[in-house]
Amino acid sequence: MNPPPLRIATRKSTLALWQAEHVAARLRTLIPERPVELVPISTQGDRNLKDSLANIGGKGLFIKELEIALAEGRAELAVHSMKDVPAELPDGFTLSAVLEREDPRDALLSIQYRSFADLPRAAHIGSSSLRRQCQLRHRRPDLRVSPLRGNVQTRMRKLAEGEFDAIVLAVAGLKRLGLEKNITAILDTEISLPAIGQGVIGIECRNDDTATRDLITQLNHPPTWQRILAERALNHALSGSCVVPLAGFAELQGDQLQLRGRVGMPDGSRLIEASVSGPAAHAETLGRKLADEMLAQGAGEVLRHVAGR
Repeated sequence: MNPPPLRIATRKSTLALWQAEHVAARLRTLIPERPVELVPISTQGDRNLKDSLANIGGKGLFIKELEIALAEGRAELAVHSMKDVPAELPDGFTLSAVLEREDPRDALLSIQYRSFADLPRAAHIGSSSLRRQCQLRHRRPDLRVSPLRGNVQTRMRKLAEGEFDAIVLAVAGLKRLGLEKNITAILDTEISLPAIGQGVIGIECRNDDTATRDLITQLNHPPTWQRILAERALNHALSGSCVVPLAGFAELQGDQLQLRGRVGMPDGSRLIEASVSGPAAHAETLGRKLADEMLAQGAGEVLRHVAGR
């Protein structure tokens, strides 16, 4: 009797399908005797490209339908970009593994200009990320930043058609799609600190599906896991939301972890930043410690203002 297929719920975007197929290839090597299939699903976040994510419920809209597929038994696991995963998963679900992190930084793409410093006064930038908008405007208050939704190819087409002087995308997505040649410049983290979980592929399962969980944990990359624990602890302690201009980035140096965080007003008028360092084994504690430091500087006031706008 043939074993049942292992089904992977995924969004239908080109990048999401690449990520799901990447996980599928790893699983086929791990369990060659069992078929692995993709279950592409159209999510609300993909269908509504007119409204900003902040106004329609945040990045969690990219994973809700995938979790429904898990709950209904139409898939055994779901593959996500970790920057889209809310700080707190619904009851009954668990993050079973993360793969090794790709370059987590942001990339500037431009036809005319060769660097962020080269952008002229009042240059028009495309980005729907409140995190990017906040940091870019803080560094350059003269910039005009407008929402830019759609998949990677759609955003690049809008740049080519002259709608923007430059756009900002994640380096990881461009590299995974073989589009890194289109990167004009990689933004230093001093200019744009990455999103929590950016560049990381995560795998979610049902809590009660111990067989799948045990299988998936074999794909986990421990150094990336420690970094994600710290970043997500920071996110959870501050808001748990994906619709605030919050950046968090953890780096490992041996057994030591450094975590940096930023939060600010979308118009860039205020930016709060702090960092902590300590043993990587205490990653979640470090995340909560950094949140406390940022709250002491007024991060809570900023977050409440953004949430109520």
